Amino acid sequence: MLVCEVLKTMASEIISVTPDQTMVEVLRVFRDNNIGFVVVSRSPGEYLGTLSERDCCNIVAEHGAEAPMMRASDFMNRSVATCSLQDRLPMVMAIMTKRRTRHVLVMDGDALMGIVSIGDVVKHQLDESLRNEQVLHDYIAGTGYH
Repeated sequence: MLVCEVLKTMASEIISVTPDQTMVEVLRVFRDNNIGFVVVSRSPGEYLGTLSERDCCNIVAEHGAEAPMMRASDFMNRSVATCSLQDRLPMVMAIMTKRRTRHVLVMDGDALMGIVSIGDVVKHQLDESLRNEQVLHDYIAGTGYH
């Protein structure tokens, strides 16, 4: 399955924060949207970096009481994992494994098109496996033919 096909089944909104928002504000965005990952940007379609719950935990562990008021630009991840709309899910899985990340930004040239998470990949791989299982079951049972 292609990444562009996965994006068609997902909500199109990319939730982002600005570089000037504090960690507390970022954490509120996580809570309010029931997410654990955001893009740091100044305008739609752009990204400067990303932030995950893990990034926030690491900054608290490193900076202690100062961390909640630190700006997103101070601790965002600038080395961002990306893929293209035409990549296949196994490629995205390889990127996630190699980069040890649970989120990959989907790019069309320089434009940010969406985010694919490990949960999205697992869901689509499971759906495909279940479809294949049904096809094999129908074949063995001699049913499902038109």
